[in-house]
Amino acid sequence: MASTYSDLVQHKKMGEKKAFNELLLKTLPQVKRYIVKRLNTAISKGNLPRGKYRPADFVDQLFITAYDHFDEVKNEKDLYSWLFKKADELLNNTIVQEEFDEVFFQNIDDFSKPAWDAMEEKFSTDGDGDLVMMEELDDISYGKNNYILNHVFVEDDNNEMIAKLDSEWGEKNIRKHAEMVLYHLPLPMRRVYELATEHHFNVEEIAEILNQNLQEVKQLLEEASKALKTSFYTRYKGIN
Repeated sequence: MASTYSDLVQHKKMGEKKAFNELLLKTLPQVKRYIVKRLNTAISKGNLPRGKYRPADFVDQLFITAYDHFDEVKNEKDLYSWLFKKADELLNNTIVQEEFDEVFFQNIDDFSKPAWDAMEEKFSTDGDGDLVMMEELDDISYGKNNYILNHVFVEDDNNEMIAKLDSEWGEKNIRKHAEMVLYHLPLPMRRVYELATEHHFNVEEIAEILNQNLQEVKQLLEEASKALKTSFYTRYKGIN
């Protein structure tokens, strides 16, 4: 990232916009994935109309923003998080703020297995089964979500349950359930959790990206993790 940053500085100084954009493109796969996932959720929840926006729209705008405001990046360490910050600002200017799903969040520990199964069936159809942008994820290099249980149960001693979840339900079902729960969580909570677990930013970096204070980010991350843990317990507590 250090050499990329210095080269970008030089391209900007020399007015070499094409070279600047070509080099910047190499740093964007994870930023693009972040954009794709936020747009998928916004479209499926009705916050944005289907077919009107594509990830490329925001990526193209990010190139313009990055070039025009690159002097805001003071060193190579800040470049990656600054790109996420600018992408998030562009998305926030377009996506209508979603409503807080209080019924789901406040009653997550009371859901029965049939209720979870019905929710997953609906999610598979409405949440991610028929979105125009899912193919955008295919060409993005990204590791498997095997982080899920480690993050959810990071301070939990119930290794036996974790082992059962892993062996009896498998990675695909675990990932599907986690994505469904995150989908129904409030937007601020979901953004913080995904930036921490998928993109490996620490709480200080997330606070900078989202323009939030450190304590608020910590609380949102804790609440998201707690909601996921509760959902696994309530749905899978009967496994043998």
